[in-house]
Amino acid sequence: MTMQFSALGLVADDMAKTLAFYRLLGLDIPAGADAEPHVDVIVPGGVRLMWDTAEAVRSIDPTWKPPSGGHRVALAFDCGSPAAVDSAYAEITAAGHAGHHAPWDAPWGQRYATVLDPDGNPVDLFATFTS
Repeated sequence: MTMQFSALGLVADDMAKTLAFYRLLGLDIPAGADAEPHVDVIVPGGVRLMWDTAEAVRSIDPTWKPPSGGHRVALAFDCGSPAAVDSAYAEITAAGHAGHHAPWDAPWGQRYATVLDPDGNPVDLFATFTS
C-alpha cells in the first residue's frame, strides 16, 4: 500500500471570519462556503486544506476539546520576495488579524513573519533571500 500526504484540517470557531483570513492569503475559497460546516480547497501543489466548525467536529467526536497551552500546527505561505512578506504582514494586520511576530530576517536566509488566524493558529509568511 502506498500512502501520500493529501490534506490538512483545521477547526474554525467562526467559519466566515476564518475563511476571510485565508482569502487574504490568496486562497480561492468560494464566498458561499462561509456558512458551511465543512469547507475544503485544493491549494497549489495539490494538498487539500480543510476547515470544520467546532460543532461539526463535536458531532463526530462529542469529547473533542480545543487544544490548550500552545499551538499544535503552523501553516506557512511563501510570499515570493522579502518585500512581499512585509506587504502581506501589513495587509493582514491592517485587516484586523493579530500579528504574532513582525517581519524579521531569519538566520536561515529567509524573511519571516507570523500572523495568527482567527482561531489562534500561527501562519508563517516567508520568502528566501536571493543573492
